[in-house]
Parts: sequence; C-alpha cells; structure tokens
Amino acid sequence: MVVAYLPQTEFEGDHTSLEPAIPPFAGRLGGNQDFIVDRNDPKNVDVLEKVPDAAPCMTLAEIFDLRGFLSVDLWKFAMLECIGKDSFDWPFVASLMNVFISSWVTTHPLSKTTSPQTEAGVYATVTFFSPLFGGITNLLLTPLLIYTFSPSSGGHISPTITLATFFARIISFPRMILYLAGQTLGGALAGFALHSAYGTREFTVGGCHIDTSMVSANDGLVIEFIACLILIFLAFGVALDPRQGKVFGPATGPWFVGVVLGITSWGTAFTREGYIGASWATGSVCRARLSLLHRPTLDGDAEFAVTGLSPGGGPELPPDSTFLYNHD
Repeated sequence: MVVAYLPQTEFEGDHTSLEPAIPPFAGRLGGNQDFIVDRNDPKNVDVLEKVPDAAPCMTLAEIFDLRGFLSVDLWKFAMLECIGKDSFDWPFVASLMNVFISSWVTTHPLSKTTSPQTEAGVYATVTFFSPLFGGITNLLLTPLLIYTFSPSSGGHISPTITLATFFARIISFPRMILYLAGQTLGGALAGFALHSAYGTREFTVGGCHIDTSMVSANDGLVIEFIACLILIFLAFGVALDPRQGKVFGPATGPWFVGVVLGITSWGTAFTREGYIGASWATGSVCRARLSLLHRPTLDGDAEFAVTGLSPGGGPELPPDSTFLYNHD
C-alpha cells in the first residue's frame, strides 16, 4: 500500500487522542515497502525533501543529500540500531542486545581444535551443539527484534542489511553511515559486556574465529561470502520485496529472516574444522575482538583480528571475514 500523503502533515479537524507516528521508510525490514509515500504526488514534496528514503528509487542527488546528517530523527534511529544491533533496531540498542545474547549462548571455554574421536563424529561435540543453540537463538530473537525496532528505525540490526539496502537505493547515504556507526558501536559495547559477564577472556565466540592453520583465508572468505549472499537475497525476497507483501504480510516476513539467519549461522559452523561460523558483520566481530583484546592464545601469543569487506560490488559488498594472526 502506497500512502498518498502523510496524515501528520495536515492539521484539519480536532484530534481528541494521540495517534502513533509511523515514519515512512522504504527500507523498513518486514514492511515490504508498505510504509512509504507516493513519489509522484505533489503533496509529498516537502516530506521527500526531508526524508528522501520515504520512497524507493532515489536519485543519486537524493541518496547523497548530506542534510540527512542534520536530522535529529536519524540520530535517534541510529542509537536504536546500536542498542539492538544484534536485534535490528536502535542502531545502538538493537545491536547491543542482539550481539550480546547471541554471543552469550555460543560462548565456551577456549580449547584446541581437535578431530572427533567417536562414531558420532562432530555431531556429538560442542562444535555442533554450540552453534545449534546459537542458531535457535537467532531464529527466535531476530523476528522479535525486527518487530520491536522496525516501526522506528526499520529494524536492520545488521550492517549487512544496511549496506545491501543502500546499494538497492532504498536508504540514503546519511542513514547508512549513522546506522553502520550505531550497529558497530552496539557490537563493541556488547563485547565489553560479554567480557564482564563471563569474568575472563579465555573463551571462544561463534562466528568470530578462524584457525588459519586449518582453514585458509580464501576458504573462510568463500564461506562468508555465500552466507551473506543467502542472507541478503532471502531477506530482500521475503521482507523487502513489495510483491511479497500480500503473500506473506508484515507479520510473517521477520520470521523468515530469522529462519535464514538461524540456518546459516548454524550450518556454516561445524562442517569445517577450524572455522566456527559466518560472522556477517563487522559489528559482531568487533564485539568479540574487543572482549578478547590482548588475550593470550593457547600457544602463549597474543591474537588479534583483521576484518575486511569481501571484494565485489553491489549488494554482495557486505560479507565480512575475520582472520586471526599470532602477534610476535
């Protein structure tokens, strides 16, 4: 449904009660572009001047309109993404909550990578069960975070989704920058909270570790790239594509996103020894790296991470890879 104009811009008649304000935003996850304005309606000129991504298919001038950095609302939404980063809303609030809880359920003591010695193989080890619980957590928590934050910030939670929507021309450059900053900050704060809650730095977190003696950087990059590709395409297909709005509706799309995230976070974590799952985003890796900063490895060396975007362009840009090196 395309809204011809914003009701809150007109003040005809008396309102006896407060009405909820739903900001129009083409990049709202789960909204399937149902909460947008008509770009061709003259009544919406003022709205689109202030919020260019209130409608899809922006021009380059609208995308890179830097006046968005002066918008108080965008800064508020970015803070939401931060707190729920692992959750998808306030760039700070959503990211913080989501990263912390999804990391907490997969955290386990640091140990050397060894091959399974039983007939059950990997299916009877912590390597299998730890990401299983993480996948279930992602499946259940992600939709709830999207429901909570999508009416305000759009419920992206993940930098991967934010970058993908930017290249799809449904969010503006200022919004992207603020959201990415909020999401990364939220992940970092979650890392500090994780360290404090666990009481030690001697632990491993799913999605943020690769043993380069067993898995090469190129192999890890391929897994990251494919995992991000699956997340992006399916999230767009079920939660952002306007053609799916009447098929799934806003109530179902977020659950499908949770299913995709749960399956990929679990399914990429146990097949290859030395690789414990896709990271998807710089924020999630940042949280773990900060919580493990200067932590001694089992070999006595300090370890640190280098995080980078995969080569390529367009919606495939978001995939992240984390490579660990021994620091002499």
